[in-house]
Amino acid sequence: MPELSFTNRDVAAEIERWLTHLGAQRRLSPKTLEAYRRDVLQFLVFLNGHLGKPITLASLARLEPREVRAFMAARRMQGVGGRSLMRGLAGIRSFVRFLERAGKGRVAAFTAVRAPKLAKTLPKPLPSVSAKRLAGVDIRVGESREPWIIARDAAVLALLYGSGLRIAEALAIKRRDFPDPGGGEVILVKGKGGKTRMVPVLPQVIRLVADYLGLCPYALAPEGPLFVGARGGPLSPRIIQLSMARVRGALGLPETATPHALRHSFATHLLARGGDLRSIQELLGHASLSTTQIYTEVDAERLLEVYRDAHPRA
Repeated sequence: MPELSFTNRDVAAEIERWLTHLGAQRRLSPKTLEAYRRDVLQFLVFLNGHLGKPITLASLARLEPREVRAFMAARRMQGVGGRSLMRGLAGIRSFVRFLERAGKGRVAAFTAVRAPKLAKTLPKPLPSVSAKRLAGVDIRVGESREPWIIARDAAVLALLYGSGLRIAEALAIKRRDFPDPGGGEVILVKGKGGKTRMVPVLPQVIRLVADYLGLCPYALAPEGPLFVGARGGPLSPRIIQLSMARVRGALGLPETATPHALRHSFATHLLARGGDLRSIQELLGHASLSTTQIYTEVDAERLLEVYRDAHPRA
């Protein structure tokens, strides 16, 4: 780690040990580790300016709640939203807990500081008819892109909705791990934290992927990605986000209709058709059932909307 003017070498070394621990023990992704590093460094830079001296392990142990609150207020003034601020505090808390477990001093200031309250927002699923049409080639008639790319995008969106995958999970699937028509209807998906789960794939989704593979001009290596970009390399999530944006207007969908909204749609539509929460939790790869329970609120809200729109006395 390069020399940091706002802290001393001991703190810098502990940051590196903490990040190594998170990567090895909790198997956090490099992007998550970089975000955690950024959050802690932002906190230390603020303290350096606020206290007027480089931050040491001893000065961290002497922090008071008002100094943590001052940091939160400064971030608010910079336009940081509640969710981003809460995530940043979670990273900083993780670091100070690591220091405590390592015997480097107890940072008690955080125990008296509450996390910022978040406005409650519910996932916004798509209507089932619209979610199905997103995988149709007819909705893309008139596009100047190559037919195999149109077929690829349709297959990716169909997979996101049909199996409830995160976009990163779908694009990480290897060619050898996806069945051909008649060759099975289940795939193994590596989710957050490197956890693997078994996910069913609808026959019509398998056919759409086969259509894409039949048109794809590249010979895909078995150990390579299933979905490739225009030059044959790994497909960027941004390309699928742009593809989704192209068809939003044609279907009259709001800007909340993103690739991730297809995952929300998968869960909400399963629940509306009688799926049980525990099974949906397994399919989505949620570590906690409470994360999945939010879809019960989505379903209840949709019922209330129908009631308000349809009841003559509403």
